[in-house]
Amino acid sequence: MGSVSPLGLDILGDTLDWPFFEESHRAFAAELSGWADSYLADLPHDDVDEACRARVAALGAAGFLKAVVPVAYGGLADRLDVRTLCLAREILAAHDGLADFAFAMQGLGTGSISIAGSEAMKQRILPDVAAGKRIAAFALSEKEAGSDVAAMATTATPDGNAHVRIDGEKSWISNGGIADHYVVFARTGEAPGARGLSAFLVEADTPGLTIPERIEVIAPHPLATLRFESCRVPLENRIGGPGDGFKVAMATLDIFRSTVGAAALGFARRALHETLAHANGRKLFGGTLGDLQLSQAAIADSGAQVDAAALLVYRAAWTKDRGAARVTREAALAKLVATENAQSVIDRAVQIHGGLGVTKGVKVEELYREIRALRIYEGASEVQKVVIARDLLKAHAEKAGERHDSNRIREIGA
Repeated sequence: MGSVSPLGLDILGDTLDWPFFEESHRAFAAELSGWADSYLADLPHDDVDEACRARVAALGAAGFLKAVVPVAYGGLADRLDVRTLCLAREILAAHDGLADFAFAMQGLGTGSISIAGSEAMKQRILPDVAAGKRIAAFALSEKEAGSDVAAMATTATPDGNAHVRIDGEKSWISNGGIADHYVVFARTGEAPGARGLSAFLVEADTPGLTIPERIEVIAPHPLATLRFESCRVPLENRIGGPGDGFKVAMATLDIFRSTVGAAALGFARRALHETLAHANGRKLFGGTLGDLQLSQAAIADSGAQVDAAALLVYRAAWTKDRGAARVTREAALAKLVATENAQSVIDRAVQIHGGLGVTKGVKVEELYREIRALRIYEGASEVQKVVIARDLLKAHAEKAGERHDSNRIREIGA
């Protein structure tokens, strides 16, 4: 792993001066940035499970996990504040990819509970999540049902009046194997396709839940396959109503999809930071690497891509925080552009570093591995393009249909 050097708030540039933010956001960012500079380097790195647990505990003890739950359960605000979540992920990603992962999963793994869980469930789960005493996970994906949620094969069938039995497998589950609970989506059959899914809170020690496989990826973090074999879960652990699983999942992703873009933005900012330091310090041809016009062109492209990503990420977060019911297109644009731009910025950073850029232990090599998964998880870039295009087509048809073809509206909106 690359070492964590003091970055300060300077790495965010003038972002916090933008009108998207309030004083509470600036104060949160300053506190988290100072903490990350001071403490993250001393946390363990070698064993990924131990490292993740240590980051959850440290973030909880420092009070930063309060951002992932509502104030009634130990949080910061009446409802999840997406700008705060995005700032946290951006700052943590710029310092340490696993710290960003640990923070993000505490939010994603309990966001559904915050949105649709019963009061008793919220009281039981959320305070410990905010304190870093409970590790959370979100179990939606399957080997044959990643982007196509309607293809989900895991089932939850009634078992008496007060329980369901869950059978099936989930794959690529972050925090798999170390989580204390999983938010699990399963087919309950109220309607065909995505409308026949429900969500359940499943405690990690529930009989019938096993971890048959740990999955290793290029940027190590806890990832596993979950197997459910007659896993008996109390019906009171259902999150939302019967058949509400898809709605609960999409509402959760509507909040957290923008934060994936924020994490990518943090990686890109760190890559640009490392690029500038290297370009100013590397001596060649009687000057510095930064004196070369081709280097300057690459730096300019990266700077433009970072700012474009930041504007889209915080536009989506601000729109959601202002009370928009859905920010489907805005969040998809933020994730698509931020992750794709970050890949380009980091690739340029590796190129400018030359042989150092592909050397284990150099920060840009670490960033190159960290960024790749963000273009896939929580909706691959190709899926985001479909989401954006369909939303644009629907909006155009609705405007035209007011005057012309109402049948066209129903066809596209189906």
